[in-house]
Amino acid sequence: MRQMLAVDYEFCTGCHTCEIACQQEHGLAPSRFGIKLTQIGPDQITERKWQYEFVPVPTDRCDRCARRQAAGKPPTCVQHCQAGCLYCGTLEELAEKIDLGKKKLALFS
Repeated sequence: MRQMLAVDYEFCTGCHTCEIACQQEHGLAPSRFGIKLTQIGPDQITERKWQYEFVPVPTDRCDRCARRQAAGKPPTCVQHCQAGCLYCGTLEELAEKIDLGKKKLALFS
């Protein structure tokens, strides 16, 4: 079954731990990424509402840590996520863990 990466970005704090863990796991230079944190905002939506969020996005270098998963371990970004907002699994497995109907959820296949 195809492994997907889910990001519940309502809770991502923008700490960059996923990026650093991935770079160290795969021996990537500081300018190369397997997962890259993107920032949305700060953007003033209304007088009293702002949008300021972070969304980790896997790059084409990301293989969902196939070697780690073959050994029964989660992808390094999932394991080291400080906010616990990254999940990996099949669509069926992810549906059991998280609410796929959430407004601030991104799925990457």
